[in-house]
Amino acid sequence: MASHPRRTPIFDPDLVSRLHGRAALLTPDQMAQADQAAAQHGHAGPVLMEAAGRAVARAIQRRIKRGRVLVLAGPGNNGGDGYVVARLLAQDGWPVRVAALAPPRPHADAAGAAHLWRGPIVPFNPAEAARSDVVIDAVFGAGLTRPLTDLVADTLRAAKRVVAIDVPSGLDGATGQPLGYAPTAELTVTFFRLKPGHLLLPGRNLCGHIELADIGIPDIVLETVAPNTFAGLPSLWRLPSLTAESHKYTRGHVTVVGGAAMTGAARLAAEAARRAGAGMVTIAARGAAETYRSSEPGLLVTEAPITELLKDDRRKVWVCGPGLGPDEARTIFPALIAANRIVVGDADVFSAFAGDPDALTGAAVLTPHAGEFARVFGAPNDDRLAAVRNAAARTGAVVLLKGADTIIASPDGRAAINLSAPPWLATAGAGDVLSGIIGGLLAQGMAAWDAAAAGAYLHGRAAALAGPGLVVEDLLPALNDALAIETSGAISVSRRL
Repeated sequence: MASHPRRTPIFDPDLVSRLHGRAALLTPDQMAQADQAAAQHGHAGPVLMEAAGRAVARAIQRRIKRGRVLVLAGPGNNGGDGYVVARLLAQDGWPVRVAALAPPRPHADAAGAAHLWRGPIVPFNPAEAARSDVVIDAVFGAGLTRPLTDLVADTLRAAKRVVAIDVPSGLDGATGQPLGYAPTAELTVTFFRLKPGHLLLPGRNLCGHIELADIGIPDIVLETVAPNTFAGLPSLWRLPSLTAESHKYTRGHVTVVGGAAMTGAARLAAEAARRAGAGMVTIAARGAAETYRSSEPGLLVTEAPITELLKDDRRKVWVCGPGLGPDEARTIFPALIAANRIVVGDADVFSAFAGDPDALTGAAVLTPHAGEFARVFGAPNDDRLAAVRNAAARTGAVVLLKGADTIIASPDGRAAINLSAPPWLATAGAGDVLSGIIGGLLAQGMAAWDAAAAGAYLHGRAAALAGPGLVVEDLLPALNDALAIETSGAISVSRRL
């Protein structure tokens, strides 16, 4: 069994497949509701605790070289899981010690697990952590709402390698933000469903390799919890499909408004819309028409006034903002909204309406990066998921906050966190491609939230297929491959399990 060096994986290409069929994300409060509902369905707490501890022990046996283990046990259920892990590893011959921050409450499930531990108990302090090869963090889990005490933080800091049960202690399971200090785990094992904090940065990095274990909680409890946050998995949407009767008009017409200066941005958006499946794509050039006409021959270019183009009811979907310039966006975007068009707002739209979020009302999808979001809506602060939801509710648009953990929120409260984007997607022009993909999917009849979530996923998958040497032009042919994989189902990562 090989030893895995301590590191933080910033991109896990297999996480999508490991989550297959389990897209729902539960906040700590919702997970507590799920636990209660499981008990009402006959799944007793001690049985679930035993299963959780067994799942953690097996993950450690698979991924960690045998060595001296210290289990840091808190007084709650997280600590109870830790006592089970300690017992099972010790039974397998691992040298295990337990350091208890505080004893479990009498008659609690954790008290029963602690009673079964017959091995050594040592002080809870940094010295004990430092002399161990692996520290199992079973102190608090995701339910903590306050910063760690100095003793707990210093003890976790002293650890050479950390395996976390549920989440690293000190990490907010709802927001992915550390409450002061949280350790960087090499491995995190959690149960039933992930939490938003597992996927939102910096939590995603602090968790290391994430394993989601089935411990016997029945899926029916989700009906009680009614989750509205999801991992961005392909099971959330259905991509457009073609029939023998399909033709270019049934596949929709996307119009991209192109500015006179930054012509590359509109060209990238337009080509992405074509490759995403739109039947026709036109650039409405506000200058530099000859530059646009030098693009791919299948791309249509017009210099007609926007007012004339809006007389054609077949031009339902518009992408407005990439390379357009704030002054043009300030005039054209409201005209598109007034004409009841399906509008993807990006880039210069956010400069045009800085500090005026109500001016964006009526758009179908808005795709700001963090700086653009702050420019319009204010800084999202620690709870970015709530901030994006609030922006969606205020504007009535689906809001997609771009980043390594892209968040997509609908006005109805649904939200998704994208998992597919590798770090090398951070390159100039990638956002223009994303807005074009979304426009192309909207043109084929996808609902706004579905198109935005699917667009973010395909965007990331294309980047992963293109590889670490990616430049933005590589995204376009790679998008063909990503679509072929997802529509064929033959080798889709979303269907491996």
